Amino acid sequence: MTAATPRPPLHGTDGLPPLVRRARLHDAPALHALSLPFTRSGALRPRSIDHYLAHAGEFLLATGRGRGTVLGALALSDEGEGAAVLYNFCVAPGNQGQGLGAALLRAALADAGSRLVREVFTATTSGAAFFRRHGFLPAGPGRVPAAWAGALDPARGSEVLSRRL
Repeated sequence: MTAATPRPPLHGTDGLPPLVRRARLHDAPALHALSLPFTRSGALRPRSIDHYLAHAGEFLLATGRGRGTVLGALALSDEGEGAAVLYNFCVAPGNQGQGLGAALLRAALADAGSRLVREVFTATTSGAAFFRRHGFLPAGPGRVPAAWAGALDPARGSEVLSRRL
């Protein structure tokens, strides 16, 4: 996720804040399309449409109320032992800086807390300042879920952050 210049909050036609909801199977093509520009820029790891189909239940989506368009998304993967990982966090470039990312992150942290997750991890190539504003700190190597950490590509230069709940 890239940092953006703040703009006025996005509202639907009814003036309400963005709607955040869990993704469903039929959202997989929109998730894939939303993620492609970020994959091409190197901000996100490449994922096939099959990944979005198989893991649709891990994703939260942000839309303007009354709109079917997916404006932002992130996934929360349960890694066991009280740990979860945020991944594939992106907001459409024209909608950044309007609070969609913050709304998605708040919803994901609330979801994690309801599942008795004690710590949420993420890796970012450019969004560390955003995550720090939301209470994330550099993750100690002994606490990072081993399977997830082993899958990270060191060439990407990701910073691994965590937030205890």
